[in-house]
Amino acid sequence: MVIAIGLGPVGVAPTTVLRIIAHHTLGLLDAESWARTDDAIIWEVRLPRVLLGAIVGSTLGVVGVTLQALVRNPLAEPYILGVSSGASTGAAAAILFGVGAWLGTQSVSLMAFFGALGALALVLALARSTGQITPSRMLVAGVAVSYLLSAMTSLMILFAESAEGARAVMFWLLGSLANADWSTLPIGYLGMGTGMVLVFWWRRRLDLLALGDETAMASGVDPGRTRLLLVVVVALCVGFAVSLSGGIGFVGLAAPHIARRIIGPIHRHLIPASAALGALMLVWADVVARLALQPRELPIGVVTGVLGAPVLVALVRKLNHNN
Repeated sequence: MVIAIGLGPVGVAPTTVLRIIAHHTLGLLDAESWARTDDAIIWEVRLPRVLLGAIVGSTLGVVGVTLQALVRNPLAEPYILGVSSGASTGAAAAILFGVGAWLGTQSVSLMAFFGALGALALVLALARSTGQITPSRMLVAGVAVSYLLSAMTSLMILFAESAEGARAVMFWLLGSLANADWSTLPIGYLGMGTGMVLVFWWRRRLDLLALGDETAMASGVDPGRTRLLLVVVVALCVGFAVSLSGGIGFVGLAAPHIARRIIGPIHRHLIPASAALGALMLVWADVVARLALQPRELPIGVVTGVLGAPVLVALVRKLNHNN
């Protein structure tokens, strides 16, 4: 992460990065020993960006692990619940039509989060309309809500009066860490960090749910109630992540599978390993995004898609071989 902070159009040595961080956090060292431009680049731009990438990547990795256990599907990933589509609809409404402008400078992020909450409520209502929440009902409800809200977002882009606004929405949909700043990081870390701690607290229940509802019930765990609680927690985590960074795919799918190959399927080890891998993957995908086409910046979702597609192909081939 220290190396990633130093990489960019203006390179900064890792030792200087550490000195600048130590100066701002601990009050150590003299600020005159490095350039003021380096100080501003590291402290105001790149450090918040890398810290946001780390927490979002960790969250996507943990959410991917959780959903794969909940729905017992190795292809499950953080956006199957439609939460990302809800966030995208809220953000598009804010960018294109000024909805929620009274919320101030963070109106886009807040509207994205509210959109994610609305999508979650709709998914849960559909999944519970025919009885207890089951993996299949949750998947179908999530896919249905995702398609509906994606269509609404596309319709808003189609009727947008500003071409610049439409481009801004598309860039946001593909994900970016460029808007990271110190004002939003504490809220993101508190929300996503709390969610990940709760998931780790329920790691034993995830082990049981991954083995099947019958096994969970025999061990004294209520599958329906546990699934509902975990779905709400991970959906809120995804809502925080998407509202701060946009839609970033493949990290939540690839990180758990790579961690599972290295660590094994026990969630006590798998959850922290997936968090660490997700953080590193997203931080370095962001490095590629800001260096590949200098001075232009790629949407980070493009980078994760290009890097993640081979992982998905390898996974499908492995599943076919097992079958």
